[in-house]
Amino acid sequence: MANEDNKFDQFTGKAKEAAGKVSGDKDLEAEGKVQGAEGKAKEFVDDAKAGVKAVKDRVDEEIDKRRK
Repeated sequence: MANEDNKFDQFTGKAKEAAGKVSGDKDLEAEGKVQGAEGKAKEFVDDAKAGVKAVKDRVDEEIDKRRK
C-alpha cells in the first residue's frame, strides 16, 4: 500500500507541477515539485527497508542452517 501511496504522490506532484507551469502559478508548481520529490524519497526508503529485510532474512537462514 505504501508503494501505491508513493506513486500517487509522484503522479499528483507531476500533475500539480504541470498545472502550475501552464497557469503561471509558481506556488502550485513548487508544491507539485515538492510532492513529487517526497513520493520518490519515500519510495527509495521503502525499497531500502525491503533490501535490508531481505539481507536479514538471508542471514537468519544461514544461521539456522549452521545451527542444525
